Amino acid sequence: MNIENFFASRPDVAGRVVSAALVGAGEFGASFIGQARRTAHIAPRVVCDLDLARARKAALAGGFSESDLADCRSAAEAKAALERGLVALIDNSDHLASLAVDLVVEATGDPEGAAKVALAAIENGRHCVMVTKEAECIIGPILAHKAKQNGVVHTPVDGDQPSLLIGLIGWARMLGLPIVAAGKSSESDFVWDPETGTVTAWETPADAKDFAAAFGRLGSNPLPLLAERAKLPFPRATVPDLCEMGIVSNHTGLMPDIAEMHAPIARTTELPTLFRPASEGGLLSGSGKVDMFNCLRRPDELSFAGGVFVIAEAPDLTTGALFAGKGIPCSPDGRYVLVHNPVHLLGAEAPMSALSAALLGQSTGGAEVLPRVDLVARASRDLVPGETLTMGYRHVIGGLEPLLQPARPLGADEPVPYYLTAGRPVVRPVARGAILTCADIALDESTTLVQLRREQDALFNTGKV
Repeated sequence: MNIENFFASRPDVAGRVVSAALVGAGEFGASFIGQARRTAHIAPRVVCDLDLARARKAALAGGFSESDLADCRSAAEAKAALERGLVALIDNSDHLASLAVDLVVEATGDPEGAAKVALAAIENGRHCVMVTKEAECIIGPILAHKAKQNGVVHTPVDGDQPSLLIGLIGWARMLGLPIVAAGKSSESDFVWDPETGTVTAWETPADAKDFAAAFGRLGSNPLPLLAERAKLPFPRATVPDLCEMGIVSNHTGLMPDIAEMHAPIARTTELPTLFRPASEGGLLSGSGKVDMFNCLRRPDELSFAGGVFVIAEAPDLTTGALFAGKGIPCSPDGRYVLVHNPVHLLGAEAPMSALSAALLGQSTGGAEVLPRVDLVARASRDLVPGETLTMGYRHVIGGLEPLLQPARPLGADEPVPYYLTAGRPVVRPVARGAILTCADIALDESTTLVQLRREQDALFNTGKV
């Protein structure tokens, strides 16, 4: 599809410029500013961050000059700056309510902050582009529902894996290609260097002098090699990986095969062999699954870090053989094929979701967002009453392991969503290996995140949608 022609064919698009407010001027947000300034039909008008200096730095890095920017300490100052044609830099997202913007790009990375910003945007008639997956995995369905009620769009963001994978799944479904599995690669490749005898992942080398057999040869069956590869001293599935695949499940209906995901260490060409039903020599209990892998490669092979993929069933074995002849990775029998996008471009792709929402009225996520799975938490050590669960680097909460399970309403004996534990105290002993329930921590019922989740539970579990 020629996406440029698709937008140009809409008579209501010509000449329209969408005004955008960015909330959260971190790495993703800063890259959005630079690309949005180069994208037709969109203009970043407001940059909001708790640190005004960081907001200014992001705007300057995106190509604005000092004379384009105005520090604004109130909504009135921000409104006056916009009227003068300046970009308003604000440190309080509450100021957005009275400003003339069409959409909000939420990129704080803070689950509670994201919930507040998204809800305010929707209630004030603005489209919302949600970058903070930590909120989306808890309350995405209710935000999508509220947006529809208010005549706006709530969407995940191209440039991050969930939206890109949802798009790839939709492409395969439109073509009638049955999807066996869909997923992503971890953010770090596992790079085996035969010359140094090491495997490097997460910028850390590990000794692997005898790794040649585990790496495999041309035509090797990868399944027997997975156990040896798993001995490498690196994590195989991280919290962001499971969070993102949970979002994909809620948007597409594809479900995790196991709570931890299989997350094999695998070469790209092995994916159609591994992500097929176990009855045919693969890992999966059946079709229609989400999962992930860790890309194993040599230094001279292309990276897949952070890319997305679909394993689809070929129309027939003859076509499968044709695909294989064109260099497309296939299972040995030619029945299953790999379709993939090996890159995600962060904020540089985000304008596509913004334009889809504002100009086409369409999310780049799924057509029906339902609470199908939850990211929940298992104690990785004994937890004691009085300790506070803290979210740290890469949004990992210390002492907890992530799992994906069928979604359940909040309840004392029900699993608590992983990110609802952030910053909350433990109120009773939790043994290592136990799944945390809502009664194990002191939920803050006053937060927007919990209130929206309660509303989501009531709405979708009473059949009112």
